[in-house]
Formats: sequence, C-alpha cells, structure tokens
Amino acid sequence: MSSSTQVKLENIDPATCVVKGTHLAKGRKVSVRPGETASRNLFYGRIRIEAGDPAISFENATHETGLICLNGSGKVTTHDQEFSVNRYDALYVPRDSEIKVESDGAFDLAELSSPVEKQYPLQFVAFSDVRKNEALHFIAGKPPTERDLNILIGKNVEAGRIMAGVTFSTDGNWTSFPPHEHHDMLEEAYLYIDMPAPQWGIQMVYTNLDEPELVQVVHEGDVVLMPKGYHPNVAAPGSKINFLWMMAANREGDDRQFGVVNVQPEYAAGGSGLEASQK
Repeated sequence: MSSSTQVKLENIDPATCVVKGTHLAKGRKVSVRPGETASRNLFYGRIRIEAGDPAISFENATHETGLICLNGSGKVTTHDQEFSVNRYDALYVPRDSEIKVESDGAFDLAELSSPVEKQYPLQFVAFSDVRKNEALHFIAGKPPTERDLNILIGKNVEAGRIMAGVTFSTDGNWTSFPPHEHHDMLEEAYLYIDMPAPQWGIQMVYTNLDEPELVQVVHEGDVVLMPKGYHPNVAAPGSKINFLWMMAANREGDDRQFGVVNVQPEYAAGGSGLEASQK
C-alpha cells in the first residue's frame, strides 16, 4: 500500500470508518482490517454459531486475539485447554495458536486481533470477576453522561496491543464524555451491542467540533472506527447506546495504556471520567 493511500484511509471518512450490520452473517467473518478500513493495527470480526452448526477452527498466525462472548454460550479450545465462555466473558489467545469454537446452541463472539512480535500468556477473564474489581468496573460520569464501564482486556491481561471492554449507558445519555482522544497511542473502534430495534444512537468523530468529520446514526451490529479525533456519542430518547470498545496500541507494549487520554480543551478541567481505571 502506498503512503498516500494509507494517509487517506486513516482520515475520518464515513467510507472507511463505518461498517454496518456486522452481526448478521453466520460463521466467521472479519469486517475491520487495515487496508480496507481506517484501522492501522486493529482487526475485528464476528464468529456466530447456531444450534446444529459445526465447530469453527482457525489459526491466528502472527495475531494476538481477544474473543468476547456477546450472546449465548459455548466452548473455546486452544493450547490443549477448553474454556466455557458465557456472556461478556473474554479469552485472550496468544499469537501462533490454533483455536476451535463450538456450541450446542447459539454462540456469538466478537473477535479482535492485532499483529504482535511477542507471545503473551493465554488468559481467561470471567465477566463476574470484572464486576467485582473496582479498577475494571466502575460508573463513569454523572447524568446525563453516566455509563457503566467494564474493562475486559486491559491491565488485568498481559498483551502487546489489544484492549477491550463493554460500556452500557442509561436511557438517552451521552457516553465517552467529556470528549477525549488518544491518536498518538491508540486507535479505537466501537461495536454497538444490546440495542434492539427501534433503539439507535449518534456517534461523532471529529478534530474540529464546528466542522465534525463524522456524525453517524448507529444501530445494533454497526462499527465505527476512530483513527483519530474526539469521539463522544449519545443515545436517542428511550434508547441506550451500548458498545464493545476495541483498541490497538500503535507501539506494541509501550502504548498499551487505558485511560491515558487528551480531553477536549474546553472540558479538560473536569478530568476524563476514567480516573477509576488507574486504581
């Protein structure tokens, strides 16, 4: 890829920053990858199994991989270990691994990955344990910016680039507010979850609030990438805006830091709202 093409892809552009309906296909499908979307190191896909479907097996080659259950339950086998995975549980799988996903019923996984040089330890993260840890689960902000934030793959997991978690808003609230950005360290994408029709929200991504590059209506299964810029969002009245956030560090190891952000200057005096993650 030429450098001019890469610069264009990393701009905030709906053509490369928005992927609609990523939850609809069965089997394993990758929807976000560098060269096709505005990601630099971040890959995102979905693995969906329904009752009676065969197991899905694949190798992750040079990619560290995070698997996060969004719906249903099932088993993931890797490195001769079998893990029972339930809703919002996460599994970190090191590079150079064989992975097998199977279930007797419905099983819906988000798959995020990124290329890394090192091999880090295999680790399972139970959502129930995250909810008990005040540094991984906390309420950020106050109405109308209050949200329930859960770090699934963060400082609790040794990894090279990837981090992920789930954020749940209250009805009609803003999240990711005050607006912040972390382009120099991390790229990010939001996958909107648990927003059954007719729920919807609006995602913004901008470097200049007076002329925002992206103002996008989002529904269940959509993905918005944030290669740079501030990225607040808001739920429609009577709706919640819930999302799986996925990050990839620019530099392996060095830049993998959650909560290190630049708040939009007009709001910087009040902090980022993410201070609890530093406990």
